[in-house]
Amino acid sequence: MKNFKTINLDKLGITASTVCAVHCAILPFLFTLLPLWGLEFLATPALEISMILLSLFIGVWALSTSYRKVHHNLYPMVILALGFGAILLGHFSGIETLEPILIPLGGFTIAGAHFFNLKLAKSCKHIHQ
Repeated sequence: MKNFKTINLDKLGITASTVCAVHCAILPFLFTLLPLWGLEFLATPALEISMILLSLFIGVWALSTSYRKVHHNLYPMVILALGFGAILLGHFSGIETLEPILIPLGGFTIAGAHFFNLKLAKSCKHIHQ
């Protein structure tokens, strides 16, 4: 059997969070053009919720695993929570002017949590059991 490289969840989380943030930042500008390009599915609430849930799942899994097994530092989890807090506030505050600011900011904050977690994991020389 071949050796498969393990998936780096932090890199996957950075990618998923950044794609989500860019999607949410650019979508209001492209909203009227999407049907012309056949891409109206990019503006559905189901896709947005799916992207948020994927980022949440990857984030909690990656950061909690690193916390328990590698660095025992809570800061990445706090940053992750702040990012999701910004996304939730943007989606559910009812203040439409905040949505295009808070949601991409939350996505980039989540990517930053993964980046910080990756740096902490690389700097830790041993693995805790």
